[in-house]
Amino acid sequence: MYRRVPLLAALATSLKSVPGLLSGLGLRAQALLVFASQNGLRHYLKAMQQTDQTFKNLYHWNPFDAALLLPYFAVMILLAIYGMHRYTLVYLYYKHRRQYRSDPPAHFNELPGVTVQLPIFNEQFVVDRLLEAVCAMEYPREKLEIQVLDDSTDETQEVAAGLVERYAALGHPIVYIHRANRHGYKAGALDAGLKIARGQFIAIFDADFVPPPDWLMNVVHHFSEPQIGMVQTRWSHLNREYSMLTQIEAILLDGHFVLEHGARARRGDFFNFNGTAGMWRREAITDAGGWQHDTLTEDTDLSYRSQLAGWKFKYLPEIECPAELPIEMTAFKTQQARWAKGLIQTSIKVLPMMFRSKVPRRIKIEAVYHLTANLSYPLMVIMTALLIPAMICRFYQGWFQMLLIDFPLFAASTFSISVFYLASQRVLFPRSWMKSFWYLPFLMALGIGLTVTNTRAVMEALLGIRSGFARTPKYRVAKKGEKSQAAKYRKRLVLAPWIELLIGAYFLLAILYTFTNHNYFTAPFLILFVVGYWYTGLMSLLQGRFERWRTGATTEESSPKPFPVGV
Repeated sequence: MYRRVPLLAALATSLKSVPGLLSGLGLRAQALLVFASQNGLRHYLKAMQQTDQTFKNLYHWNPFDAALLLPYFAVMILLAIYGMHRYTLVYLYYKHRRQYRSDPPAHFNELPGVTVQLPIFNEQFVVDRLLEAVCAMEYPREKLEIQVLDDSTDETQEVAAGLVERYAALGHPIVYIHRANRHGYKAGALDAGLKIARGQFIAIFDADFVPPPDWLMNVVHHFSEPQIGMVQTRWSHLNREYSMLTQIEAILLDGHFVLEHGARARRGDFFNFNGTAGMWRREAITDAGGWQHDTLTEDTDLSYRSQLAGWKFKYLPEIECPAELPIEMTAFKTQQARWAKGLIQTSIKVLPMMFRSKVPRRIKIEAVYHLTANLSYPLMVIMTALLIPAMICRFYQGWFQMLLIDFPLFAASTFSISVFYLASQRVLFPRSWMKSFWYLPFLMALGIGLTVTNTRAVMEALLGIRSGFARTPKYRVAKKGEKSQAAKYRKRLVLAPWIELLIGAYFLLAILYTFTNHNYFTAPFLILFVVGYWYTGLMSLLQGRFERWRTGATTEESSPKPFPVGV
């Protein structure tokens, strides 16, 4: 029988047993040499278990450790499942690559009517760029209608109305529609415009997008297939090179648009309209019940309802539509939190419909992965709380057991991120994708740093807590060194950055602990947590303050009401 020894006493005893540790390592090395010639994994594992006597008579399994380790491993297994799904998406993308056809199967003999909807809200500094690009699009004017759907509450009203008047005088088929309230937010504006739209097909662009002139002509002929209800094109990035943050944001979006959309579309699974840079068949919207605003991702909600109604979607990755990436951490976190909350809201609403439908089981399974992926953020919080206690317990069970169990889970949940995003960069940049290796640690760190704000968003969705549509501010910067014109749209800061800094300090203590017991394998993994939480926390606190101090802007100017408050 083993003797039960308190955990702290076990730690003190083990520190006095350094010679025993070295001896144990030597015995394991000898066992490896003896059994290597047998080429039998079973013999090797048995030998390692027999020779790993480092903590014999020192540690004994007890209910307290079980209460810590069972939820810890449950969380790790769930995270590993989502991680394995990333490998699956990469596999499916390449497996079905021959099933994709970029050219439309036919062309319209007579071009159909198209309505371009431009939903805007307080976009004073980018609306002129948007209207210039849309009015330059190549399409017969008698077949085209442009709706500026303006819910703005600031000077954007005057700017947009003046621009519309000027372009209308030049002969462009453009109209200005302003709502006195924001009922339904973006979904409400799109629905209001749809009721009076003349076009058979509806193209939608957000304010930060700059569609190329040939976009409409390249997309519309794909609707010559009568079953196609929506066509989505790929986002590219106007300000990719602006900063480290925009570089990482671009890689994150590339992974979504190349591999997620690519794999799902090629295999015939459901995928979603991204809210912009896409075109709808009007009947596909109405057959699904129209735009609804009970989730923050009205685009994904409508996408699933439309596909459940029998419409097919098409994805065209070779057609790009450039857009502006958020240049400040608070804007990026607000965007990510809205998406995280909206997808969970959509999963609660849509998945019961999916399960009751007659669509194939594989489509239902993929929909679960797609719509519930953000549950990984609350799981990360649980793992964070249990990490250091679990590390202590696992250390006293022996090195071999730690690596045998922990390393595969770590590889499934973490290495998959590297494979996923590197694969997307290789597709887009076959000659220069190797440069993306430099950004991988920062990409993983940033994903970790989003845990606090995205967990809050996910929990609000699960608890049914409603919130307004927090827009992502657009700053109209494209090149490194350019000054933002939209400081007044900057978000206010609340508690989240300070929580992120505290969690980063917690992981720093975990790193110090790993060095005391020579567990160097875990340290690099923990460094990602420290960098991630401190990066998001410090950037949220400091980004923009230097500009305010330099320009003399006041706090009220930087975050005026009624603009939404940041996370």
